[in-house]
Amino acid sequence: MVWFHAFFTVFLILLFVAIVLWAYSPRRKKAFDEAARLPLEDEQGDHP
Repeated sequence: MVWFHAFFTVFLILLFVAIVLWAYSPRRKKAFDEAARLPLEDEQGDHP
């Protein structure tokens, strides 16, 4: 059981590092910049 806990801990650390690398990768910058501007853009719908 100790090996399982150790393996699971290492797995979660590696998963966290992978998510951080994905989030800060230069390939994602354009998508994140577009998402950051969404609240500031005008809506295209009909408003009274």
